Amino acid sequence: MKIIKCEILINNGPFAQSPFYQSIRKFIHDEILTMDYPIGTGKFLLYPESGKKRGKGNGVTPIKKSLMNRLSEHGWKLEEPLAIATRKRPGNCDAVYYSPEGNIVLEWETGNISSSHRALNKMSLGLLKGIISAGILIVPSRKMYQYLTDRVGNYSELEPYLDLWRAVRCDNGVLEIVVIEQDDVSFDVPRIPKGTDGRALV
Repeated sequence: MKIIKCEILINNGPFAQSPFYQSIRKFIHDEILTMDYPIGTGKFLLYPESGKKRGKGNGVTPIKKSLMNRLSEHGWKLEEPLAIATRKRPGNCDAVYYSPEGNIVLEWETGNISSSHRALNKMSLGLLKGIISAGILIVPSRKMYQYLTDRVGNYSELEPYLDLWRAVRCDNGVLEIVVIEQDDVSFDVPRIPKGTDGRALV
């Protein structure tokens, strides 16, 4: 898997530069870069088929599970609720790492573009209230998006709104979007199953 862009929206205060956060960030990036499909090939290949039609293209959830499994092995809590909102709690976070030095939230986008906005809003609110110290959203590039489940959240559709999240008041924290992309495409690899069925990447 490739990381083609790291869009840093907020990068303020000592936490952003701390050895603790930098080591966590490097770990996440390294895990993304080692993701491969089919397993054992050393490259992440996608079957080059549009995901617009039912049963076509590649699923997103099995891709996400690969990284979530690795995070869980290293102490992250998956599908974790956080009391971020005052009146009604937003949906669970994909992964949370608790630490006295600062809590870190990671979201991997498997929903539509509205879900991407909610994820960034959730993490921004957590930063604003001091509940978390870093929020990271992983989304596909436009080049990758075309082969995935139709309308899945992607960087291109978030880009016009980036200044909104940059304006969140946060004196000590990080908000970042990591944009990922397949290494290549091939008709010789199977489609990645859609939904939660089929073989997850591990």
